[in-house]
Amino acid sequence: MAQPARKPLNTYHHGDLRDALVHAALREAEQGGPEAISLKALAKKLGVSQPAPYRHFADREALLSAVTAEAFRQFSAMLREQISKPSKRSKLSRFAQAALAFGLRRNGIYRLMFASRTMACASTGSELHVAAMETFALVLDALEAPAVGLLRERHALQIWAALHGVIMLAEQGLLTGKVANVTREELVEDIVQQTKMALALAIKATTAS
Repeated sequence: MAQPARKPLNTYHHGDLRDALVHAALREAEQGGPEAISLKALAKKLGVSQPAPYRHFADREALLSAVTAEAFRQFSAMLREQISKPSKRSKLSRFAQAALAFGLRRNGIYRLMFASRTMACASTGSELHVAAMETFALVLDALEAPAVGLLRERHALQIWAALHGVIMLAEQGLLTGKVANVTREELVEDIVQQTKMALALAIKATTAS
């Protein structure tokens, strides 16, 4: 049986090139972080003319925004899968350990999401902002606590900041855990337990007053 003819690299239907650029840029970021993404290099790799990417992205920053949004969507999908699995561990523990594993295994993508200026430049309601807020909503859900004022949001930010610190220090080789005889996973579990306890106490104190 004859195999179907493969589509030449330089022929794309409307919209195909945009997706191809985003996913090719993700692969570049996987290897070298946000610094590795170049519209010119991507055009060459995909076999299209130099001006072609600019039909979809005004500049490199616009491409980075779209790529980061896709990275957040993939991150959220992975986290959602992990915290929905039956487990004796809490949702927050599963969320935190999955985030740690992602940050260490896919550090180029992680740095694009959390250690570049792309997120800071995202306007409210933009594709990137919406994707990032979906991830934050998973943190809130993983806390498994009632909504009391903004206590959940504050503790969600606290554990997000703590996780980011662990991931970035570990990636730089500055956090081995040897000094305290603890693994990174055990340290993250300590953070999870402290966060859950602090949130429970804060809710109790607020509702009792």
